[in-house]
Amino acid sequence: MLFRLAPTPSGFLHIGNAVNFVLTWLAARQLGGQLLLRIDDLDTTRKRPDYVADIFQTIHWLGLDCDLGPTDPDDLEQRWSQWLRLEQYAATLTQLREANALYTCTLSRQEWLALEASGNWQQLDRQAAAFAQPDQAWRFRALGSGHADFVVRRRDGLPAYQIASLTDDHLYGVTHIIRGQDLDESTDRQAQLAEALGWTDFLDTSVWHHPLLLDQADQKISKSAGHGHNGPTSVRVMREAGEPPTRIYEAVASLLQLPAGVGATLPDLLAYPVGWETRFRPVGFVNKP
Repeated sequence: MLFRLAPTPSGFLHIGNAVNFVLTWLAARQLGGQLLLRIDDLDTTRKRPDYVADIFQTIHWLGLDCDLGPTDPDDLEQRWSQWLRLEQYAATLTQLREANALYTCTLSRQEWLALEASGNWQQLDRQAAAFAQPDQAWRFRALGSGHADFVVRRRDGLPAYQIASLTDDHLYGVTHIIRGQDLDESTDRQAQLAEALGWTDFLDTSVWHHPLLLDQADQKISKSAGHGHNGPTSVRVMREAGEPPTRIYEAVASLLQLPAGVGATLPDLLAYPVGWETRFRPVGFVNKP
């Protein structure tokens, strides 16, 4: 049984990230599984050393331990970076190409989003052009009429997030994934890819999409909204102010709907039976009409 933490070093972490870390660690420890730290660092345009360091500092501050994965930023670069697995990602893309599951596309992200919003994306010429041509994205032919095609290889030649994440979960043998409800679409897309690849192990993976934490304006807490940089939702600000992670533990207890008074400490959370079996479901693949 293998769980994973899979943060992206694209910004400083916020309390939503920290809550997910504790939830995943707690499930792994209560169910007798192992925990892998996998840092999704393929996008070097947003990766910064202080963002990477923030991940390790947050895990230490929360009092969590991992069984597999990098122990510090140097170990990440030397042994665990996604850049060391480019051949594996390329092999996944090749397998999809050979299954005629991909086609090339020269549309920009903005052009594609406009086409998708209009509902006319299915009128796009999805016949495969020469894959060797430069400045072309590769898109996956979505399975079922209820799904839109999506990029699996970027115009710069790098594999997209869905390919790297799915390939890593497959390679490492991840069996349980805990992620926020905002990643439901990612799970669906990865399930489609796994279906096309014949990777039944991923389709059998247990997943739980937990409710999201909201800010005072009832908006999702996210890096893109700046929640990790400053203010009361920034883990870095909490750490540097000398604040203990009690607020994180209490948020976990609230999300799990534990009794009042449970969850002020990590041992307190660990000692209380959660009933994880009612929360997970197989990833599967649902061919939506």
